[in-house]
Amino acid sequence: MESLEDVVNLLRHRRRHDLARLLSQSTVEFFEIDEASIIPTGMTVVIGKADICAPISDYDLLRSLSKQDNHHILEAVQEIWPYEEREGGMAINQIGYRLDQSSLRDESYNADALIQQLDRLRNTMISVSTGGPRIDEVNAEYKEVYNQLTEELETWGLQNPIPYTDLWDWYGKWSGGDLPSYQSRREYIRDLCAPLEKRLREGPSSRGAEVFSEPTGWHRVDRTLGEVRTQLEASSTAEQFQTVGLLCRETLISLAQTVFDPDQHPPIDQVEASDTDAKRMLERYLAREVAGRSNATARKHARVSLNLANELQHKRTATFRDAALCAEATASVVNIIAILSGIRDPQGTEVI
Repeated sequence: MESLEDVVNLLRHRRRHDLARLLSQSTVEFFEIDEASIIPTGMTVVIGKADICAPISDYDLLRSLSKQDNHHILEAVQEIWPYEEREGGMAINQIGYRLDQSSLRDESYNADALIQQLDRLRNTMISVSTGGPRIDEVNAEYKEVYNQLTEELETWGLQNPIPYTDLWDWYGKWSGGDLPSYQSRREYIRDLCAPLEKRLREGPSSRGAEVFSEPTGWHRVDRTLGEVRTQLEASSTAEQFQTVGLLCRETLISLAQTVFDPDQHPPIDQVEASDTDAKRMLERYLAREVAGRSNATARKHARVSLNLANELQHKRTATFRDAALCAEATASVVNIIAILSGIRDPQGTEVI
């Protein structure tokens, strides 16, 4: 096994931070798959495959990458490990993904202890921000528990969702005006911690079933939707959750630009749609493709999803719940449009 650190750095240099994040905890192993002659020299080159071993937290996302994104990764691997013109050299022309089995170890062994630590942090944050003890009285214990929890989570490939390493940092957040009431502070902290607690209670294999797990083949749509999932998993602050909304909006714009044809989808309100007006483009598309009163629900679904994305961008107290709802609605719209356009059949297989 070899480190992918150089590949990750190269992808960051190329501004593919989404792919770099997905590969940051993976390793790679090379396998010979064939031999071929190099023309005209007659030298024999070994054709190889780069097998990327990924933890459970990244494995599903890597497998769902578009062909274009996989090609970007392959190009980076080829640049870091180029073929050397000598006997025994290997030319990498394929990549694949496999699950790091060590990431599947029984997490229930320490789950209860970690949940207790998370509860201590959560309760302390709520207490000091709702008229409880003074920060100086409990800050040392808070920082000790915080560091212990963060270190243990990292060994499992998980991230501490609480961004406040010190209670004075938390004070700066709640006293800034975004969380004016005791109730708003309680809800903010609970939403911050809820995804990790759910993850710990359910274990590594409890992932929701997806009707369509394969990419659509619309590369810009697939890439941006992949970034939505990556950003959602990595987010822990309101600003980061707002970014999920921005990416959802960009996904829907790319989707609308892909399927909308101004000649086939005439205006419904005598207003022309701009190149970034996803709402009008999708409404015009749906009005033609799923016309009639019986299809009003499908049209309304796309409209509501775009509204969710727009609202989230400007919500200064955005939470995981807000971002997750927006991401789920956006993915649903992508699949609805893919079905209507003929990209997917009812069994979830591509038909083009």
